[in-house]
Amino acid sequence: MSILYVSPHPDAFPSLRALIAARYGEAGQGPGWGGAHPRICLQPPPTSRTPFPPPRLPALEQGPGGLWVWGATAVAQLLWPAGLGGPGGSRAAVLVQQWVSYADTELIPAACGATLPALGLRSSTHDPQAVLGALGRALIPLEEWLRLHTYLAGEAPTLADLAAVTALLLPFRYVLDPPARQIWGNVTRWFLTCVRQPEFRAVLGEVVLFSGARPLSQQSECQNHWDRGLEEGRVRWEDRLGSEVPAAPKTAAQLKKEAKKREKLEKYQQKQKIQQQQPPPGEKKPKAEKREKRDPGVITYDLPTPPGEKKDVSGTMPDSYSPQYVEAAWYPWWEQQGFFKPEYGRPNVSAPNPRGIFMMCIPPPNVTGSLHLGHALTNAIQDALTRWHRMRGETTLWNPGCDHAGIATQVVVEKKLWREQGLSRHQLGREAFLQEVWKWKEEKGDRIYHQLKKLGSSLDWDRACFTMDPKLSAAVTEAFVRLHEEGVIYRSTRLVNWSCTLNSAISDIEVDKKELTGRTLLSVPGYKEKVEFGVLVSFAYKVQGSDSNEEVVVATTRIETMLGDVAVAVHPKDPRYQHLKGKSVAHPFLPRSLPIVFDEFVDMEFGTGAVKITPAHDQNDYEVGQRHGLEAVSIMDARGALVNVPPPFLGLPRFEARKVVLAALKDRGLFRGIKDNPMVVPLCNRSKDVVEPLLRPQWYVHCGEMAQAASAAVTRGDLCILPEAHRRTWHAWMDNIRDWCISRQLWWGHRIPAYFVTVDDPAVPPGEDPDERYWVSGRNEVEAREKAAKEFGVAPDKISLQQDEDVLDTWFSSGLFPFSILGWPNQSEDLSVFYPGTLLETGHDILFFWVARMVMLGLKLTGRLPFREVYLHAIVRDAHGRKMSKSLGNVIDPLDVIHGVSLQGLHDQLLNSNLDPSEVEKAKEGQKADFPAGIPECGTDALRFGLCAYTSQGRDINLDVNRILGYRHFCNKLWNATKFALRGLGKGFVPSPTSTPGGRESLVDRWILSRLTEAVRLSNQGFQAYDFPAVTTAQYSFWLYELCDVYLECLKPILNGADQVAAECARQTLYTCLDVGLRLLSPFMPFVTEELFQRLPRRTPQAPASLCVTPYPEPSECSWKDPEAEAALELALSIARVVRSLRADYNLTRIRPDCFLEVADEATGTLASAVSGYVHALASTGVVAVLALGAPVPQGCAVALASDRCSIHLQLQGLVDPARELGKLQAKRGEAQRQAQRLRERRAASGYPVKVPLEVQEADEAKLQQTEAELRKVDEAIALFQKML
Repeated sequence: MSILYVSPHPDAFPSLRALIAARYGEAGQGPGWGGAHPRICLQPPPTSRTPFPPPRLPALEQGPGGLWVWGATAVAQLLWPAGLGGPGGSRAAVLVQQWVSYADTELIPAACGATLPALGLRSSTHDPQAVLGALGRALIPLEEWLRLHTYLAGEAPTLADLAAVTALLLPFRYVLDPPARQIWGNVTRWFLTCVRQPEFRAVLGEVVLFSGARPLSQQSECQNHWDRGLEEGRVRWEDRLGSEVPAAPKTAAQLKKEAKKREKLEKYQQKQKIQQQQPPPGEKKPKAEKREKRDPGVITYDLPTPPGEKKDVSGTMPDSYSPQYVEAAWYPWWEQQGFFKPEYGRPNVSAPNPRGIFMMCIPPPNVTGSLHLGHALTNAIQDALTRWHRMRGETTLWNPGCDHAGIATQVVVEKKLWREQGLSRHQLGREAFLQEVWKWKEEKGDRIYHQLKKLGSSLDWDRACFTMDPKLSAAVTEAFVRLHEEGVIYRSTRLVNWSCTLNSAISDIEVDKKELTGRTLLSVPGYKEKVEFGVLVSFAYKVQGSDSNEEVVVATTRIETMLGDVAVAVHPKDPRYQHLKGKSVAHPFLPRSLPIVFDEFVDMEFGTGAVKITPAHDQNDYEVGQRHGLEAVSIMDARGALVNVPPPFLGLPRFEARKVVLAALKDRGLFRGIKDNPMVVPLCNRSKDVVEPLLRPQWYVHCGEMAQAASAAVTRGDLCILPEAHRRTWHAWMDNIRDWCISRQLWWGHRIPAYFVTVDDPAVPPGEDPDERYWVSGRNEVEAREKAAKEFGVAPDKISLQQDEDVLDTWFSSGLFPFSILGWPNQSEDLSVFYPGTLLETGHDILFFWVARMVMLGLKLTGRLPFREVYLHAIVRDAHGRKMSKSLGNVIDPLDVIHGVSLQGLHDQLLNSNLDPSEVEKAKEGQKADFPAGIPECGTDALRFGLCAYTSQGRDINLDVNRILGYRHFCNKLWNATKFALRGLGKGFVPSPTSTPGGRESLVDRWILSRLTEAVRLSNQGFQAYDFPAVTTAQYSFWLYELCDVYLECLKPILNGADQVAAECARQTLYTCLDVGLRLLSPFMPFVTEELFQRLPRRTPQAPASLCVTPYPEPSECSWKDPEAEAALELALSIARVVRSLRADYNLTRIRPDCFLEVADEATGTLASAVSGYVHALASTGVVAVLALGAPVPQGCAVALASDRCSIHLQLQGLVDPARELGKLQAKRGEAQRQAQRLRERRAASGYPVKVPLEVQEADEAKLQQTEAELRKVDEAIALFQKML
């Protein structure tokens, strides 16, 4: 049995790290080292069993006498489940190891250095500002990385997150107050996300963040808190922290220095205390208000611009990016100019286009709907694709439309009717009710279109369709009649999903499955008291003709359905029931004998092995009944009241009957027990009613042959489904498809064009509903009457017709959408040009409900596939991976992300929703936890870019609003870069007619053009492969890390220099970067790119009016790859990175130290000389000098390597305190030596090569090499500072 020894102290973060790792090991595939889960021991190990020296906590003993492992890093790595972030050769695993190392070597020392003095546990050798500054510098890489990532490596917590979170526990609990957490917003968001994971919460409980400044009087209280914790754990503070927090012995000089600093600190704190007690000066308040007024987020576009006219961009650019300013006026102009129409720029859509045709129809949103994140994701992807194809010069149509949403719309209007007039639809009548629905549609139905325009969706609105429009309604009628005439559509009485509240059949997609673990009380519409589910009731049927009073015990979760039982089934091989062949049991409440049937569907191992059979109310029972010729007895009407049963059950609501049946069984002595039973309860997602399987006559579609054709199309490659993982799902559905019930008992929708026939002729017997002969279909009543007269051989005037009251399933009309919107069944120009379409893009959750039906109906009715490719995007979840739910308070309205909303505004939305009052408070808490300051204004472009950046070809997207905010900052970067560039170009700048370089470009010009070429290649390649993160990453990296961080910095001295030729080349190159870069971004960020593009001069007068119809950059246009320039600049960037790192290490942020480059050969020297100017600009150094080969290095320099051919010597003499730095380095060396020694001893331990997993051995070796390299660096630095003394 392995034992994990940990400290019981609540703040012993190394032990907490090991405990959380153990929790993940329990939840996953077990610990990564392959052993069993360890036993937890809250004390140090007995000295008799420990190695020498005794291990520091946490420590893991792998079995009695086995290998000992200690230290948080090694123990956590062993306990963490294999494959979830442990070591390995993959890129993700390398990233994990890098962050773990960063947490151990940077975060923990900085966190403890800032926290322990604040708690009075260690006298700080630095003033408070210095130690907090060190913590801040350690947090910078985290903050930057987490701007664009939810976790440190991957889409779920890994060892990297565990190491970093536990390292930062103390600062978040005791140091980082609310203002500080606001500064480190991304780190705080990530920290809270992690500590709310179940595995973290199980160990840490609810993590309480530091609320604010701690009075001095609390210092001794903090000390007592820690002392009590140490006493309980029976371990010293140093033991609990292990090796992570070094405490090197101090010299007398250091102690004296510390005493002086403490004295200064006490005076400073007293001064601060006095200032806090005094009222703040009155004149400071107006200053705060002024700053609020200068908030760039409220900049708006106020110039008078009539809708449809071009925005005025002649004025000065605002100081910073503002979504409200940028997004104003562009969309009406785009629409007015016809940029979104396929006819734009050509005489008609039929005109030949060598670039090809792109057609895609929108997944029609419900007319009742408002924009949600699913719509936002769908439209961000679809619009990016549409804009990309349009800019490539293809004849492009993205066709909008809206679905009539039968059930949803009817429910909305019924509620409105009852609320405003106190009437039900039945009181109003069908025709009057439908008039009310159309009236509501005209008033409210365009809301979703306005919201799509707000998203920038470049749809051809002149072609917008509504599924109840005459054109589409005619297509629905035609499709039904054709399929009915062929026998594909037929009428049958079968089990359907029935909503007793809606009084209608519903589709599978409208059924939510609620999983229960046992007895649960649920609210059901129409019942005052909650109804019990999740229990299994056992009762007995007496065997007829048995002398021994023999009985068969059965069990059910729906005891009321026993009134519809017609048989008891057992397995043919069950020895317990072989003697009952040919026997029956007696129903206790009905004069009915129930035969005992033998069927292989029965599970002999479940319960008694006997199953009650109720064919009219259970799908499995229905199939058993069909096989054995059993009668199906319906015991419920459409409202869920009991029928065909004797008193006292007759007329009872189904769940009231449940109680009465149970009581009656007990009275008869037939009740045998009740127990908890995990089960799934089907709920109607519209009415929240429990769905009941009922036998009802309905219209069905034979799907077998159509499904085979759809499956074969994918197998042949005629239809491509991406990601490929969904193809297996496609074939599984098609191979196991059931016939489709297409009738709904509603009033709103396409009324079924089928008529029940009554013949006024004594020779023709009257028909019944299930008899298909008495049903005819027709495009109108005249056609139907002629069909009926021909069928029965009578004159048309002998025929009476009654049209079916039901309407068609909404998915039937949606299945025709790709060709009905183009005019089918009539021939039209649009149908001939745009059918079949190019692409269908939608969420993977409706692959079967919509995509499959479009393919089946398209092949059946047109003989052609409706599209050639299907791309299925992921489902959006919240930042914690939870499904978005109003009751959790995590539903995000995209318009709130675009415009911003306060926390109170989010709360107000809950009050206006249909949530139960009991759920509102829970939802408010969820909102408060996720959005404590509300949702900041991010703008449309940032939302679109962020959603596409998330869309990897996986199944789920965990959306973090803070990441969207990061892309709003990116927009601001674009804005400032273009503003700077326009100043650099100057008012008189004239771009050259083409983008071809002139041949006199500088090294950095050639480099940026080469990087631009790569961005163009990756963007086009990503669009073609639907790899949107690859596109967004390429564009983000080019603009931020290459254009802004490097090229613009290198450009400043050139533009201000005396060499006019170089300056002009630089301006032309800069213009090319802006022109091409904005075109690259346009499909994702249409508003800000249009705003900036319109401010650039044009190369030719014939240039397109708008960016959205300007050609997209292609590799053939941008072919400026220059490996030589990239290699040279890489040396400059390497040097600059190292210099910046050294300046940060020695706190030289405001000083420009001289830099000397020592090279290994002449070629490197020549290259270093060529890029020295760029190093000066990028690293903010003083002189950058390349030393001659063999020349002595100046004294007093910090040394670092830029490459194996170039060393950097940064002048420190006179800039730093050598004695102070020596003290820090000696402590660092002592710790590194101890760490290296521990690793050597661990690797030399008996059984290490056999017992320790190979990946752990590799990690240990890498850690040792890294520690030894650090030791060498520290020794070199110590030698340097000793020379400076």
